[in-house]
Amino acid sequence: MKPHTIVSAVVLCAVSSFAYAQGAPATTSPAQTAPAPSSSAQPSTATQPGADSGIQMGEAAPPVIVRFVTIKPAHTLSSRLVGTDVYNNQNETVGEIEDLVIENGKTITGVVVSAGGFLGLGEHYVLIEPSSIVLSQKDGSMKAFINTTKETLKGAPPFSYTKKKS
Repeated sequence: MKPHTIVSAVVLCAVSSFAYAQGAPATTSPAQTAPAPSSSAQPSTATQPGADSGIQMGEAAPPVIVRFVTIKPAHTLSSRLVGTDVYNNQNETVGEIEDLVIENGKTITGVVVSAGGFLGLGEHYVLIEPSSIVLSQKDGSMKAFINTTKETLKGAPPFSYTKKKS
Protein backbone atom coordinates (compact mmCIF):
# COMPACT_ATOMS: atom_id res chain seq x y z
CA MET A 1 0.00 0.00 0.00
CA LYS A 2 1.29 3.47 -0.85
CA PRO A 3 2.25 5.81 2.03
CA HIS A 4 -0.01 8.50 0.54
CA THR A 5 -3.03 6.16 0.80
CA ILE A 6 -2.22 5.26 4.42
CA VAL A 7 -1.88 8.93 5.41
CA SER A 8 -5.16 9.74 3.66
CA ALA A 9 -6.94 6.92 5.50
CA VAL A 10 -5.60 8.08 8.90
CA VAL A 11 -6.63 11.71 8.20
CA LEU A 12 -10.08 10.59 7.05
CA CYS A 13 -10.58 8.54 10.23
CA ALA A 14 -9.47 11.46 12.43
CA VAL A 15 -11.76 13.93 10.65
CA SER A 16 -14.77 11.60 10.75
CA SER A 17 -14.20 10.95 14.49
CA PHE A 18 -14.08 14.70 15.12
CA ALA A 19 -17.23 15.26 13.06
CA TYR A 20 -19.03 12.49 14.94
CA ALA A 21 -18.10 14.07 18.27
CA GLN A 22 -19.56 17.37 17.05
CA GLY A 23 -22.99 15.79 16.38
CA ALA A 24 -26.39 17.26 17.31
CA PRO A 25 -26.41 18.99 20.70
CA ALA A 26 -28.21 17.28 23.55
CA THR A 27 -31.14 18.89 25.34
CA THR A 28 -29.07 18.96 28.51
CA SER A 29 -25.53 20.12 29.10
CA PRO A 30 -23.08 18.99 31.76
CA ALA A 31 -21.94 21.47 34.38
CA GLN A 32 -18.80 19.54 34.94
CA THR A 33 -17.09 16.72 33.19
CA ALA A 34 -16.48 13.30 34.59
CA PRO A 35 -12.97 12.74 35.89
CA ALA A 36 -10.51 11.41 33.36
CA PRO A 37 -10.15 7.65 33.51
CA SER A 38 -7.28 6.60 35.72
CA SER A 39 -4.64 4.16 34.66
CA SER A 40 -6.01 1.58 37.10
CA ALA A 41 -8.43 -1.09 35.89
CA GLN A 42 -11.25 0.04 38.20
CA PRO A 43 -14.38 1.40 36.47
CA SER A 44 -15.42 4.99 37.06
CA THR A 45 -18.11 5.58 39.73
CA ALA A 46 -19.56 8.57 37.85
CA THR A 47 -22.96 7.81 36.37
CA GLN A 48 -25.34 9.60 34.06
CA PRO A 49 -28.71 10.64 35.46
CA GLY A 50 -31.30 8.38 33.84
CA ALA A 51 -34.92 8.83 32.93
CA ASP A 52 -35.93 7.06 36.14
CA SER A 53 -33.75 9.12 38.48
CA GLY A 54 -35.00 11.89 40.70
CA ILE A 55 -34.03 13.94 43.71
CA GLN A 56 -32.43 11.64 46.24
CA MET A 57 -32.24 11.73 50.04
CA GLY A 58 -28.76 11.64 51.55
CA GLU A 59 -25.95 13.52 53.23
CA ALA A 60 -23.96 14.48 50.11
CA ALA A 61 -24.38 14.83 46.36
CA PRO A 62 -24.09 11.57 44.41
CA PRO A 63 -21.21 11.07 41.95
CA VAL A 64 -23.23 12.08 38.88
CA ILE A 65 -22.57 14.65 36.22
CA VAL A 66 -24.71 17.72 36.87
CA ARG A 67 -26.94 18.48 33.90
CA PHE A 68 -29.09 21.50 33.14
CA VAL A 69 -32.49 21.27 31.49
CA THR A 70 -34.68 23.63 29.51
CA ILE A 71 -38.23 24.38 30.61
CA LYS A 72 -40.96 23.55 28.11
CA PRO A 73 -44.17 25.55 27.58
CA ALA A 74 -46.28 22.82 29.22
CA HIS A 75 -44.19 22.86 32.42
CA THR A 76 -45.40 24.65 35.54
CA LEU A 77 -43.25 25.77 38.46
CA SER A 78 -44.34 24.65 41.91
CA SER A 79 -44.03 28.23 43.16
CA ARG A 80 -46.81 29.17 40.72
CA LEU A 81 -49.06 26.42 42.09
CA VAL A 82 -48.66 26.98 45.84
CA GLY A 83 -51.20 29.62 46.88
CA THR A 84 -53.37 29.08 43.80
CA ASP A 85 -57.10 29.15 44.46
CA VAL A 86 -59.04 25.99 43.66
CA TYR A 87 -62.46 26.38 42.02
CA ASN A 88 -65.24 23.95 41.24
CA ASN A 89 -67.02 23.76 37.88
CA GLN A 90 -69.48 26.42 39.04
CA ASN A 91 -66.49 28.79 39.46
CA GLU A 92 -66.91 28.85 43.27
CA THR A 93 -63.75 28.91 45.39
CA VAL A 94 -63.46 25.60 47.26
CA GLY A 95 -59.88 25.78 48.56
CA GLU A 96 -56.27 26.71 47.96
CA ILE A 97 -53.20 24.69 46.94
CA GLU A 98 -50.85 24.58 49.92
CA ASP A 99 -48.16 22.11 48.87
CA LEU A 100 -47.16 19.21 46.63
CA VAL A 101 -46.25 15.66 47.66
CA ILE A 102 -43.34 14.30 45.63
CA GLU A 103 -42.59 10.57 45.59
CA ASN A 104 -38.96 9.48 45.28
CA GLY A 105 -37.95 12.96 44.18
CA LYS A 106 -39.53 12.70 40.74
CA THR A 107 -43.30 12.22 40.69
CA ILE A 108 -46.03 14.44 42.15
CA THR A 109 -48.37 12.00 43.88
CA GLY A 110 -50.57 14.41 45.80
CA VAL A 111 -51.67 18.03 46.03
CA VAL A 112 -52.32 19.40 49.53
CA VAL A 113 -55.44 21.58 49.42
CA SER A 114 -56.81 23.65 52.30
CA ALA A 115 -60.59 23.61 52.52
CA GLY A 116 -62.62 25.81 54.80
CA GLY A 117 -61.29 28.04 57.49
CA PHE A 118 -60.85 31.77 57.53
CA LEU A 119 -57.50 33.58 57.78
CA GLY A 120 -55.78 30.31 58.68
CA LEU A 121 -58.21 29.35 61.46
CA GLY A 122 -60.17 26.11 61.17
CA GLU A 123 -58.45 25.05 57.94
CA HIS A 124 -58.98 21.45 56.91
CA TYR A 125 -56.28 19.93 54.71
CA VAL A 126 -56.95 17.18 52.20
CA LEU A 127 -54.66 15.34 49.83
CA ILE A 128 -55.93 15.28 46.24
CA GLU A 129 -54.67 13.08 43.42
CA PRO A 130 -53.02 15.33 40.79
CA SER A 131 -55.10 13.89 37.95
CA SER A 132 -58.23 15.29 39.66
CA ILE A 133 -57.04 18.86 39.11
CA VAL A 134 -57.11 20.89 35.91
CA LEU A 135 -54.92 24.01 35.64
CA SER A 136 -55.86 27.08 33.65
CA GLN A 137 -53.69 30.08 32.94
CA LYS A 138 -55.34 33.24 31.64
CA ASP A 139 -53.98 36.77 31.62
CA GLY A 140 -50.91 35.68 33.61
CA SER A 141 -52.88 34.23 36.54
CA MET A 142 -53.18 30.57 37.43
CA LYS A 143 -56.44 28.84 38.46
CA ALA A 144 -57.01 25.25 39.50
CA PHE A 145 -60.31 23.45 38.92
CA ILE A 146 -61.68 20.34 40.61
CA ASN A 147 -65.06 18.67 40.15
CA THR A 148 -66.30 18.79 43.77
CA THR A 149 -67.97 21.03 46.32
CA LYS A 150 -66.59 22.82 49.36
CA GLU A 151 -68.72 20.55 51.58
CA THR A 152 -67.24 17.42 49.99
CA LEU A 153 -63.71 18.70 50.63
CA LYS A 154 -64.58 19.54 54.24
CA GLY A 155 -65.91 15.99 54.70
CA ALA A 156 -62.91 14.32 53.02
CA PRO A 157 -60.35 12.41 55.10
CA PRO A 158 -58.06 14.98 56.74
CA PHE A 159 -54.41 15.22 55.85
CA SER A 160 -52.12 16.04 58.79
CA TYR A 161 -50.08 18.98 57.52
CA THR A 162 -47.86 21.64 59.01
CA LYS A 163 -46.30 24.38 56.93
CA LYS A 164 -42.94 24.11 58.68
CA LYS A 165 -39.86 23.15 56.69
CA SER A 166 -38.07 20.29 58.35
